[in-house]
Amino acid sequence: MAAIKVADEVWLATASLHRRYPDREDFSVSEIVAQAEAENATGAGSLRPGVQIHAYLHCVANRRPSPARLRMLTETSRGRRRLYRPGDSCHPDRRTGKHIPDRNDVPPAYCELIDWYGRDYNGPDARMSKDPILALAGLGKEIWADEGADTYVRRLREGWE
Repeated sequence: MAAIKVADEVWLATASLHRRYPDREDFSVSEIVAQAEAENATGAGSLRPGVQIHAYLHCVANRRPSPARLRMLTETSRGRRRLYRPGDSCHPDRRTGKHIPDRNDVPPAYCELIDWYGRDYNGPDARMSKDPILALAGLGKEIWADEGADTYVRRLREGWE
């Protein structure tokens, strides 16, 4: 295995945080950097200087590429970071960028984290459970459960002038 890429190290740290804290939507850059240091995925014992700038800029899908086109993280409205999901807002010049580490480029212990991302974090129902607007799908369906949509609308409009 070649030396782990800094971008992959940032992704692994962010994914580890998401998995450890599933109720949190996003993380600060300093939290991601601290997690990368604690993970020590490179085995070097010390954090490489590029980790912070990758978490802040190089890996962020909805920022202008500088210079990388990676889309491993998304900057949230609070200025924090979360793992990128296909369908997230993305700068036009990053649309084809890498968004997940290649299994062959990370230590084998982290392959399960990549599987978790595909299965639980980014799975078909993951967006719906995380997005507060999409989570409203089906809310109130009991209101018209016993009547068709046309009948329900007709009843609501009775008395309109």
